[in-house]
Amino acid sequence: MNYETRDTYGIYKNTHHQGPGPQLMGADTLIGNDVYNYEEEDIGDIKEIMLDVASGNIAYAVLSFGSILGLGEKLFAVPWTALKLDTENKRFLLNINKERLQNAPGFDKDNWPNLADQTWSNDIHSYYGIRPYNGRFRN
Repeated sequence: MNYETRDTYGIYKNTHHQGPGPQLMGADTLIGNDVYNYEEEDIGDIKEIMLDVASGNIAYAVLSFGSILGLGEKLFAVPWTALKLDTENKRFLLNINKERLQNAPGFDKDNWPNLADQTWSNDIHSYYGIRPYNGRFRN
């Protein structure tokens, strides 16, 4: 699935680059988007987008990977800045191979970690090779 198929408000209809996309995109249109690695392997899809409400930044995309018909689904919080929008193929790219993603810190839908915990956040950013931004999760 891609953001154009979920575009109920016509955000991406104009092909002359007027309007908000792709510099500004609707969060609802991004949920369900495919994520591929640079080896052209399908490594999951975006299940949720986590916003740092205090700072106004997108913190993570929660990816689903490894399920067969919804069974054995494992979720991964990937720093938003680790993803790159591939406008040509209408998907996101993540610079990781399947084996490394399978071994990434993940969780199931009934046992979410505290995504706002600074230590956890630092560990996740380090795993994906992304530098955390300052001021994360301020109260």
